[in-house]
Amino acid sequence: MHLVDLHCDTLYKAVTQNISLDDNAMEVKCDIPDNSKRLQCYAIWIPDDLSSDYAEKLFFTSSDMLEKECKRLDISLVKQNDKINDVFNDNQSSAIFTVENAKALNGKLENVSIFAKLGIKIMTLTWNASNQIGDGAGVDNTNGITDFGKIVVSEMEKNGIVVDISHASDRLFYDVAEIASKPFVATHSNLRSVADNKRNLTDEQFKIIVQTGGIVGINLHKDFLSDKPEDACKYDIIRHIDRFLSLGGENSICFGTDFDGCDLPKDIKGSETMDEICEMLLKHNYNEGIIRKIFYKNALNFFENFDNGRIM
Repeated sequence: MHLVDLHCDTLYKAVTQNISLDDNAMEVKCDIPDNSKRLQCYAIWIPDDLSSDYAEKLFFTSSDMLEKECKRLDISLVKQNDKINDVFNDNQSSAIFTVENAKALNGKLENVSIFAKLGIKIMTLTWNASNQIGDGAGVDNTNGITDFGKIVVSEMEKNGIVVDISHASDRLFYDVAEIASKPFVATHSNLRSVADNKRNLTDEQFKIIVQTGGIVGINLHKDFLSDKPEDACKYDIIRHIDRFLSLGGENSICFGTDFDGCDLPKDIKGSETMDEICEMLLKHNYNEGIIRKIFYKNALNFFENFDNGRIM
């Protein structure tokens, strides 16, 4: 089965531990099974406790490493003017560079266009704390988006960078929904009605993303899959998918695994488990058309529409 994975932290792990993307310690495996294609979004995570200057430095260090690693591993890295669907169709293994936490901008609006030139296609506005954009999901009594954040969102849209509201506070989510002129996404977020965690989306928030033409990536972190994290398993994915589908999400749900950046359920070992998840869905009477949408077609359709400036 082909796969588009909207989020992993493998790049952060490689940079900070000085290891390769195909190191045995990685949950994302760079060897792709025959007759399969994978487009992997490699996020550089910016922890909240980093200084803004170091966050910016970490971004540029990661950009250099990802480019070198993709060349070494024969992974096609999406560039600024590439059509993502064309890259996916023409290569067995491809990659998109993304940012997790716009603190990486270091408060410099000009960095938005610089990031775009380096191939950034998606950027989360926050991690769990507050930054110069707004407030994350871990902040109580939030103020929502800042004036600078409003400008950043507009500049991201102008430069073809998708706004990602994973990790956003509820207030920041609704502020973005009000000002965004293009579809936005939650690359690695589940549903609060299935697992009551503030990092997950409410049903209403998911419906807003669907209505604006965005997509949501199913996160495999056990705390986001189940209210009983220690008992979480891959079957909890079905509970989220069923709920997503009941809310009209057939064309909007994808995977954003969070590999190499989360605590996985005991029966999910890494990207090699994705084939088992596909088989599980088939055994639970999901038709192949819907499975293909979830695994890769919804994401590719979103990127095609976003690249062409169409709002669904």
